[in-house]
Formats: sequence, C-alpha cells, structure tokens
Amino acid sequence: MRIIIALLMLSFLMLNCKDKSADKNEKRVDIVATDSTVSNLGKDSVLLAMTKEVFAAFKQKDHSTLSTFIHPVEGVRFSPYGFIDTSSDKVVSAEWIKEQGDGKKQAKFVWGTEDGSGERIDRTFDAYIKDFVYDVDFIQPEKIKVNEFIGAGNSQNNLLLIYKDSDFVESHFSGFDKKYEGMDWRSLRLVFKMINNKYYLIGVVHDEWTT
Repeated sequence: MRIIIALLMLSFLMLNCKDKSADKNEKRVDIVATDSTVSNLGKDSVLLAMTKEVFAAFKQKDHSTLSTFIHPVEGVRFSPYGFIDTSSDKVVSAEWIKEQGDGKKQAKFVWGTEDGSGERIDRTFDAYIKDFVYDVDFIQPEKIKVNEFIGAGNSQNNLLLIYKDSDFVESHFSGFDKKYEGMDWRSLRLVFKMINNKYYLIGVVHDEWTT
C-alpha cells in the first residue's frame, strides 16, 4: 500500500513540474513576440505585424512610436516614387523623426522632385507623409505581399539593387476610379533590415503611375 501511495505522489509531482515548464515556455514565446524578433515566429508574420504598426503611426502622426522602428545606424530613406534616387531622396534618423512631434513648428525640406513637372518636393515632414507616403489608407490594402512586387508602372523599380540583404512589404491598391482604368493605382513598400535578430525600417518607397 505504501508503495502504491508513493508511486501516486511521484506521478503527481512529475505532472506538476511538466505543467510549470509549459507555462514558462509560453511566457518566453510572448516575450519574443512583443520584441518583434523572428526566433520563434515566422518572418512574414513579424514583417506584416510591424508594417501594420508603422502604418498606424503614419496615419495617427505618432512620431514618437514611428521613431522606435527606424534603423539606429542607417536611419530611413523616403522615396516619393518607385525609382529610388540615392542622390536626392531624403534620409533621416529616428531622433529627427521624434523631434518632428515635439510641438514645434516643422521646417520644410526638399524630398526630391515631382514626376512630370520636375518641381522640388518642398514639404514639412507631416505634409510629405500626407502627399507621398500615406496618401491612401494603406493599413487596409486591397493586396499585401512580403518580398513580392505587386504594383508596376513605367518607372524603373530598383529596390532590390539599392536594398540588398533586406526584406520588404508592399501594400497595394489597384485603383479607385473606373474612368482611369487602373492608372490611379498606389503602392507603398516598407523596407526592413535585421540587426541582432530584430527588424528595423530603412526605406519607405511610395509608388504610382508616372508620366
């Protein structure tokens, strides 16, 4: 009888230890997930989740949150069109973006040149985001892909050449007004680079039909 009782107690202790171990593992997964790493999650899931957060920051003009996604060394480059011009597209740091939301009046900067007219894109940060980044509601796209291009116009797409060893997410709308027969499509590509098992934003590429 004593042997039976001892065996039952031993079985209970083993099951209890197993349950505690499972609880610890679940907590570890939660910590990893909130740190936006890919050790326990699929790459696509992490990139899509980060894209949604970045879009929300753009939409809400949440400069402080947006700054936390920016690459700490390389910063982030903003490209108004599909062709990335490294000589004129503006590159800014996380700290610079954070400063745009501190209540001070934003200064205007040149972000490139407008397609067709060739005029300078002279905008404050928020105005540039409104006109050349989040000009449609990309957080709820018609299509979204990881490392796959969707929108294609008549301008050269050199993203893979400029951003080697990086990943990107494209959010896309095929058009809005039937009379334009798809010529009013929009795409926004967010380019991410990994450091120490964590992704950071290094490129924001807006694309549309150009003349």
